[in-house]
Amino acid sequence: MKNLSALTAMFLGLAVSSFAADFKGFVQDESCSTKPAMKGNADCSKRCIDRGQKAVLVTEDGKIYKIAEQDKIKEHAGHNVTITGKLDGETISIESVKM
Repeated sequence: MKNLSALTAMFLGLAVSSFAADFKGFVQDESCSTKPAMKGNADCSKRCIDRGQKAVLVTEDGKIYKIAEQDKIKEHAGHNVTITGKLDGETISIESVKM
């Protein structure tokens, strides 16, 4: 009986993790995302991402998420967005992006 309960809990956990969720934040370049002085600097974010830096999503509370599909987020560099997608560890796989 304990094994059945543990398996059920595991499968329910996996099912929940496969649903899309919304993530709100600022699209910033990875190198500046940890520098408090660069928080919200749209011009720098656009320049750095255009030059090849990876884009990340920085939430209001400072959480930094990597982005799996860089081509889907690049045009939103330096903007506040809502990403709908699936989270795998610390990486979001994008389904859609809204400004």
